[in-house]
Amino acid sequence: MLVQQILKSKGDDGVITVTPDTPISEAASILAERRIGGLVVSADGDSVDGILSERDIVRALAVRGGGCLAETVSEMMTRNPVCCARQDTSDAVLARMTDGRFRHMPVVEEGRLVGIVTIGDVVKARLDELSLEKTALEGMIMGY
Repeated sequence: MLVQQILKSKGDDGVITVTPDTPISEAASILAERRIGGLVVSADGDSVDGILSERDIVRALAVRGGGCLAETVSEMMTRNPVCCARQDTSDAVLARMTDGRFRHMPVVEEGRLVGIVTIGDVVKARLDELSLEKTALEGMIMGY
């Protein structure tokens, strides 16, 4: 399955982005309100400057304490995150996420942000694919 198929199945809610100067407290509120685990950081809404995840915030809280909530996203984000393209396969994306130990991957085309996929999206797509294959094989065995 291709990333473009995963994006299509997710619908078109757009990608939630924050600017590098957004306070961490505001980013945390957005994550909680939207029930998402990561935000793409973009100064202009099109480029990918970084990514901020719940894990980034929790780690900073553990090391620096509650004062880190007054910091800006640029101080805590992962810069130059691994991105993928619409034509990448779900298996390739899953391998990169697993190897890199991250759960969110921006989808970029010609330097422009076009979506985001999560490890949950990719696993769901793979499970759907396996279910279809199973049904087809059962049909072949049963002679349908």
